[in-house]
Amino acid sequence: MNETYDLISIGDSTIDVFMEIEDYRGLVQDGKKYLGLDHGAKIGVKKMTRIAAVGNSANNAIGSSRLGLKTAIYTHVGSDPSGQEMVAIFKEEGVSTDFVHIDEGKKSNFSSVINYGAERVIFVYHEHRDYNLPELPPSKWVYYSSSSEGHDILHEQIPSYIQKSGAKLGFNPGTFQLKEGLLGIAPILKATYVLILNRQEAHGLVGGDEADTKNLQQKLHETGPKVVIITDARNGTFAFDSESGRYLHAGIPEDSPVVERTGAGDAFSTGSIAAMVKGQGLAEALVWGTLSSTSVVQHIGAREGLLTPEGMEEMKQRWAGDFEVKEF
Repeated sequence: MNETYDLISIGDSTIDVFMEIEDYRGLVQDGKKYLGLDHGAKIGVKKMTRIAAVGNSANNAIGSSRLGLKTAIYTHVGSDPSGQEMVAIFKEEGVSTDFVHIDEGKKSNFSSVINYGAERVIFVYHEHRDYNLPELPPSKWVYYSSSSEGHDILHEQIPSYIQKSGAKLGFNPGTFQLKEGLLGIAPILKATYVLILNRQEAHGLVGGDEADTKNLQQKLHETGPKVVIITDARNGTFAFDSESGRYLHAGIPEDSPVVERTGAGDAFSTGSIAAMVKGQGLAEALVWGTLSSTSVVQHIGAREGLLTPEGMEEMKQRWAGDFEVKEF
């Protein structure tokens, strides 16, 4: 408990099973894409991949550890074999498990990912958890992301820890947090240093013109975050730093291969925050985040492509010249 960490991740962990299918119909209705499967049919799976100890915060904890940060995670797992497996993986990846809570008699979370091409549909099962933030040691940063129902107490406990410890908070809201809207997550936003979310999520929280990036960022900044980062798929990433007043845009390597996009957002968050933890400025943080995401989408699952410092340097040499960070 006397240790000091670079980063403590907070959020759910899960098991992902990826199933790559071939027999499907792509449907478009009202501008939205749908996966069409015949009801009652038996669908062949071309490839199956199982990955344990993933999820937004788990990916961040492992990815940060690989980038050389001293990392811990507060998460809940079941008392089943999958839970034991996840704890073992965290240890293997150098993530402290001192704050992992094993829920006796409960299952671990599970996701089934249907892959078709580079896109996917995810079926998610969340076990109910009784969250209660343990007494955490000092940490330079905290990363908070997806938690299931019943996480409300964390919206009081995390800001309290941030205030007492002086840590900086990175917040990437998950599905349940986004459903609560601005009012529900207001205590977290007020304590947040850097907020990371995609364009659709940003618009869902503050409304207005979805295409007006600066307005979205200003509205989100007014809720508390000092830095607001909006990711926008192939359009790159947009960042606003309220302390300098700068608006930055980072493109993406257009020719980089894409195998499967699960974990792209988590990889971006991991790379960009790791850069900040190491004292890099926002522009370089956008480079780290972009390259981390570029690496992960070249693999199936959210963990395989997470980078080491050496891997980051290799990615810089290969891809950093293919995009630029500039003011917009």
